[in-house]
Amino acid sequence: MRRYLAVGLDCYLCLLTSGLLVRPYVDSAAVPRVVGLLIGPVLVVSFLNQVVLTAIAGAGAGKLIMGIRVVSVPDVGRPGPVRLVRRWLYGLCWLPLQPWYGLRARPAGSGPAPRTACEEGAAYSDLAGLRQVRRSDLVAHRRAVAAGRAAG
Repeated sequence: MRRYLAVGLDCYLCLLTSGLLVRPYVDSAAVPRVVGLLIGPVLVVSFLNQVVLTAIAGAGAGKLIMGIRVVSVPDVGRPGPVRLVRRWLYGLCWLPLQPWYGLRARPAGSGPAPRTACEEGAAYSDLAGLRQVRRSDLVAHRRAVAAGRAAG
């Protein structure tokens, strides 16, 4: 649930920031023109949030608010810029298509959805080899690793 709220916050903050940047240039309610003006700033703000801010702070704005960090698998370190750009591009293609995949997944009235690997923890990783973890779990992991090194 935290991940979905973080994604929602990221989308909201991206659209809000882009809308505020474009607002002075919108003189009428011509929807195609407004959408055209929004595409550039949305992509730039999204890139800054998902790639630059994640490289600096370990997470985008929504994930920082929700207490989630993005880490590289298997070393649990900060992800490199190439992986972050790959993750951002994958997200631009994957996220908008989720309602479509959800509607096509099973016919209406066919009963409950089948169990998937997402319930086993695969939903927290992505194709770029990155994983989203709670900040508190990351701190506990790093303490355990440090204690193991000190004892051994």
